[in-house]
Amino acid sequence: MIGNLFEGIPDRLPEERFEELVRGDSVMVERIVSRGHTSPETGWYDQPRHEWVLVLKGRGVVAFEDGEKVSLGPGDHLLIPAHRRHRVAWTDPDEATVWLAVHYD
Repeated sequence: MIGNLFEGIPDRLPEERFEELVRGDSVMVERIVSRGHTSPETGWYDQPRHEWVLVLKGRGVVAFEDGEKVSLGPGDHLLIPAHRRHRVAWTDPDEATVWLAVHYD
C-alpha cells in the first residue's frame, strides 16, 4: 500500500489530528498534525512506552516536567523514554506541523 504523509491535511484543524499508520505487537507508528495546538497546560503525557518523534514539516516545542524544552524543526527527531513526563508546549500556528511518532517497548 502506497501513501503520502503530506496528503489529506485539512486547511483548518479545530483539534490536533492523530492517525495510526501501522501497528504491530510491540510498535505503533502514527502521523500527528498540529497547527498552533498544544497540550493542556495542566496535563502531562506519561506514556508506558518509549516514543521517538520526527518533525517532517513545521515546527514545535516539547517541554518536559523537569523544565527542559526542546525546539524541533524539519528533520529534527527526539527520543522520549517511557514515563518521562512531557507536553507539546508550542506548534507553529501559521503552517501544519507534521510529526511522525513511533511508540515501542
